[in-house]
Amino acid sequence: MKKSFNLFLQLTVLIMLFSESSFAQKNAPEKVKTGIYVTSIHDIDFKEKEYTVDFWLWLKYKNKDFNFVENLEIPQAKTVTKSFSTIDTTGNQVYLLMKLQCVMKDSWAIDNFPFDKQKLRLSIENSQFDSSAFVFVPDKVGKQYDPRFTLRGWNIDSLNISAGTKIYETAFGDETIKPHTEYSNFKVRVSLSRDAMGLFWKMFLGMYVAFLIAFMCFYIHADSIDSRFGLSVGSLFAVIGNKYIIDGSLPESTTFTLVDTLHGITLVFILVVIISTAFSLRMIKRGKAEQANKFDRIFALVMLITYISLNVFFILQASNG
Repeated sequence: MKKSFNLFLQLTVLIMLFSESSFAQKNAPEKVKTGIYVTSIHDIDFKEKEYTVDFWLWLKYKNKDFNFVENLEIPQAKTVTKSFSTIDTTGNQVYLLMKLQCVMKDSWAIDNFPFDKQKLRLSIENSQFDSSAFVFVPDKVGKQYDPRFTLRGWNIDSLNISAGTKIYETAFGDETIKPHTEYSNFKVRVSLSRDAMGLFWKMFLGMYVAFLIAFMCFYIHADSIDSRFGLSVGSLFAVIGNKYIIDGSLPESTTFTLVDTLHGITLVFILVVIISTAFSLRMIKRGKAEQANKFDRIFALVMLITYISLNVFFILQASNG
């Protein structure tokens, strides 16, 4: 009798464990295998903080209630254009393939511009079902972008895909649930580095020419006050104008960028040229012409070496950042 009772308890426990396991499997979120193939990234607009991306997207799942054609959501997209979609429902699996073009809004890191490196972000969600219904699983077989397409002025360092959870601290107006919802999302991260040297000289050549014009004041006789001051002040305004032109092509920034640093250094050194010119003129007026010429030669060399050293330091720091 006791053995029968023990056997009955063991069978009951096994049935309960099997039932719990079946229940857990039944209620576990379905895995939606998702892959992407980027065919083009273009129209990168620094001022408007946006870019355009073309890509193929495919999803494989079993639950036919997951209507990704109508409920696909790309949170950071300004516009989404669907040019093609096809669904294959043979067997127990749904295979959805779509061709999309998105104009994406993003933030740019411009502290080291034009030696900047950017990360383009794209994420995909389903607005109908949360993470309790399904989770994305990245399909990493093969490449995720076309290596033949070129992005003018940029190099594609890497493209990574992953899956995560996006938390929304809201119930979206549903008072029967807590203001906390979680949605599975499929994330794409593209790392870009810029071909910087050509753009650098294109943007900063005018600034360096203006500085050299001001530097030439040291080789004009100290008593030619009009020529020396005229060149220096003209160079000062040329550098300011060059900075405003560059700033017009960049988004607003609250940090001190490389553009601000190089222009700031140049403005300070031109101001130093003007101050040294006034000092030389003062020595000329006191009859110390030889001392004024010697001061110009020595100070010009020291200032040029210091200016070049500071520029090289900040440029190397930005390019290696």
